[in-house]
Amino acid sequence: MVETQARILIIEDDQAFLDLLRETLTRRGYQTDCVTRTADADQQMQRIDYDLILTDINIPGETGTDFCARLQQTLPDLPVLVMTAFGSLETAIEALRAGAYDFITKPVDLDLLGISLERALQHRRLTRQVRLLEEQVKKADATQELIGNSPALIKLREQISRLAPVNTSVMISGESGTGKELVARALHHQSGRKGRFIAINCAALPESLLESELFGHAKGAFTDAHLERRGLFVEADGGTLFLDEIAELPLALQPKLLRALEERRVRPLGGSIEIDCDVRILAASHRDLKEAVASGAFRDDLYYRLNVIELQLPPLADRGNDILLLASRFITELAPRFNKRVEGLSAPAAARLLSWKWPGNVRELRNVIERGLALCRHDQITLEDLPEPLQKQKGAPARPGAESQPTLAEVEARYLAQIMEETEGNRTLAAKILGIDRKTLYRKLNP
Repeated sequence: MVETQARILIIEDDQAFLDLLRETLTRRGYQTDCVTRTADADQQMQRIDYDLILTDINIPGETGTDFCARLQQTLPDLPVLVMTAFGSLETAIEALRAGAYDFITKPVDLDLLGISLERALQHRRLTRQVRLLEEQVKKADATQELIGNSPALIKLREQISRLAPVNTSVMISGESGTGKELVARALHHQSGRKGRFIAINCAALPESLLESELFGHAKGAFTDAHLERRGLFVEADGGTLFLDEIAELPLALQPKLLRALEERRVRPLGGSIEIDCDVRILAASHRDLKEAVASGAFRDDLYYRLNVIELQLPPLADRGNDILLLASRFITELAPRFNKRVEGLSAPAAARLLSWKWPGNVRELRNVIERGLALCRHDQITLEDLPEPLQKQKGAPARPGAESQPTLAEVEARYLAQIMEETEGNRTLAAKILGIDRKTLYRKLNP
């Protein structure tokens, strides 16, 4: 799909061809400016922020390769599409190594040119998007826990701000790795409660220890109970107690938890005196508690007591550009551990992150970024630094040579593919255009 507002600067000294390009691109919805020399192009770029440069490789005053190299130093995010004479593979390689985004051979097929322009502009938009998100991360408050600008996260933050001051139980639901504890912490921090925030995973402890952890125990209550212990309900007095994986709470403990919630007091294990405690309870589970209630694994009265209000966390795959914002935050946070100055993601790597399904959600993304930083050899995490499943994922193909300098074989293979596409697979015609016999063409297509 053509980006109708994109502005393109064309550099071409053949006036007739320049007029054809301007007419064609204008008709396709692009805004175009035309010059015949790079000196004039420099003046134009000082006044106008272009989205793409389309230049001939041979232009008066400076070669297109030198122009690309110079532009790479001053405007590295501006894609340059180079037009080169038919069959000049060495020239095309030099242009790509100098920083050109892509090349197209003359005589120019205007339809193929349109496809190349759209791909280059998509690359430009994605690169700008990555830069913008990186700037947002740098400007963000370091204490901000919930990162993102997607509609789902904006709605979640609004719900948190409304619920935080209300002293009622909240059930936080969502897939594993979506950040349920972060939401619980945000509710506590915005609540104004002066006590501590304490979190416990109900699935991490056996029943006997879990009861002692939650409610405390008296001295001599059981073997090895040599001292009296305050439970987490008492420790969190005036604050918030977050019960993660509440669906795993043993059935025998559920009545005692229900009583503590309703009466706001607890009795330590083996004790005879009840202790008052003002605790706000937040609970979370990646399992469907309604199903647990239906199966008899979870008490319905406790379910309704905990689930006064439910917050449903969106999976990462539904949060769009938040993926890049989170990735940028993780890079900023983790890069110092590897003693590396990594500025962000390459555009192909960013595109692959956006198209991944993220079954492990934010936790998986953090692991991917940590791996990328460990393997990174440049100032950006590139496609080859990502895990193999992400590298092999089907989707919009990354531009050849974007991650490293292309070899002659890579450029030749790409040129062969272009010619085969133009000739619709007609090998006789393709061989004629390439200036080789059919046997040689067959060998190159089937190495």
